Amino acid sequence: MGIEGISRRETDMAKAIELTLKAGDIAPDFTASGSGGASVTLSKFRGSNVILYFYPKDDTPGCTKEACGFRDTFAGLQQKGAVVIGVSTDPVKAHDKFITKFNLPFMLISDENQQIVKAYGVWGEKVFMGRKYQGTHRVTFLIGPDGAIRRIWSTVKPELHAAEVLEAI
Repeated sequence: MGIEGISRRETDMAKAIELTLKAGDIAPDFTASGSGGASVTLSKFRGSNVILYFYPKDDTPGCTKEACGFRDTFAGLQQKGAVVIGVSTDPVKAHDKFITKFNLPFMLISDENQQIVKAYGVWGEKVFMGRKYQGTHRVTFLIGPDGAIRRIWSTVKPELHAAEVLEAI
């Protein structure tokens, strides 16, 4: 085990990626299919802080830790007027199972065609166990009430991340 009980593999996977979007940029708008069959348009959340977090895959160890962290801090995030939206390339059906299994109180949206992950610059080359492939990097954007990106976390430790975001709002 590495520092703070985090395995070396998880630490290596948490390396920052280079993003084209920066704090101060207007967050790219999108409309996508969400859990429970909802249609979600980012710009409809203007007036609220939006935590838009990108994750690789439903019901995998790191993604489950991160989602459950947001679940466990959800009341505090709501008290601060924040909306939580998770994004992965998994289908809505997988999102619905993930939400039910872990009692997630927030929306997950499906980006099967990779338009959102590419617009936010979080789709790219990844390496796992020596194998290179294209996938979603674990990155979180805090979008302010005006639609501008206030903060970006490009290095995320899943088990600690939600508390860090709550503190930043």
